[in-house]
Amino acid sequence: MARLGEGDKRWIVEDRPDGTNVHNWHWAETDCIEWSRSFLTNLLADKIVIDGEGNIKIRTKKLEKLEGEAYVNIRKGKIIPGYELNLVLSWEGEVKGDEDAGTSVMKVEGNVEFPYIADENADEDPEVKVTVKDEGPIGKRLKDAFVAKGKPFVLEQVKSYVNAMAKGGPAKEEGEVKKVVKKPSGTGNVAVAAPVTTAVVDEKAKVVEKKEKKKEGFKTITMTEKFSCRAKDLFEILMDENRWKGFTQSNARISKEVGGEFTIFDGSVTGTNVELQEGKLIVQKWRFGSWPDGLQSTVRIVFEEPQSGVTVVKLTHTDVPEEDRYGNATVVENTERGWRDLIFHRIRAVFGFGI
Repeated sequence: MARLGEGDKRWIVEDRPDGTNVHNWHWAETDCIEWSRSFLTNLLADKIVIDGEGNIKIRTKKLEKLEGEAYVNIRKGKIIPGYELNLVLSWEGEVKGDEDAGTSVMKVEGNVEFPYIADENADEDPEVKVTVKDEGPIGKRLKDAFVAKGKPFVLEQVKSYVNAMAKGGPAKEEGEVKKVVKKPSGTGNVAVAAPVTTAVVDEKAKVVEKKEKKKEGFKTITMTEKFSCRAKDLFEILMDENRWKGFTQSNARISKEVGGEFTIFDGSVTGTNVELQEGKLIVQKWRFGSWPDGLQSTVRIVFEEPQSGVTVVKLTHTDVPEEDRYGNATVVENTERGWRDLIFHRIRAVFGFGI
């Protein structure tokens, strides 16, 4: 995940007067550290934790320190939060004395520290350290009381922060796709016709929007390779997991049935067989683990045998995203290189099918 300010400049949307970032396609990065400071202060500062139990009163005081970084990336409506924070919260406690015995009120102060609140352990309770400045009997009593009642409270508030960041934090509204409504133009009596006209125009806008969405941000890879072998043999090599392991030197599991699943390159690529014609055609759905969730490409490999012992492979790999989930804009280049260097060239090298 790219840290704040480290993203590829070609994919960061600069601030524009009109705020345009159509369908949130490009990376929109928001610094959330000051928002986090305010949000956590509201959740944690000046809260009563214990009031009157065993003559004890404990409350949190203020956010003494919040260091680190917090940001939210939004791409195509997908929210990707990132944060690594060190948080220190002060607290104070008191034990009310016996007025009849003339015992005064005893007060102590302490801190609660979260050394590491991070997106990478968002599903786990972060480490909490509770300290007290006075280590005497009263201080120990109040510290134990805070650990028992205050620790669950502060953990719950931090969890609320984690959930808020997962929803986009201050950038939440940016995660919603903006719909542009085209209004009908013209003069005259439009009071009655306007609703119908608007509906027609809006429907056309949706169709155009849908078509553009399919094209933008995706590329098609085409490649033609020639081999000195029979088409049937090459088809078998590409559909046999043991031969895949042989020429790629990586683990593979490949179903030879339509609708069957496959995983290659040690699980980096997964997919499903859509259409199989022995020695003629392979159509598969492909996706890389580093791609944004839900994206699948289509691989179509056509085998032609223009003369005996010579096979021409025509590859068409459609719907390859230009960028992975981490903002790397080298997906198409790497995919094309993979087909050429890690598959086709290695088949020639291992099986001697060169031309």
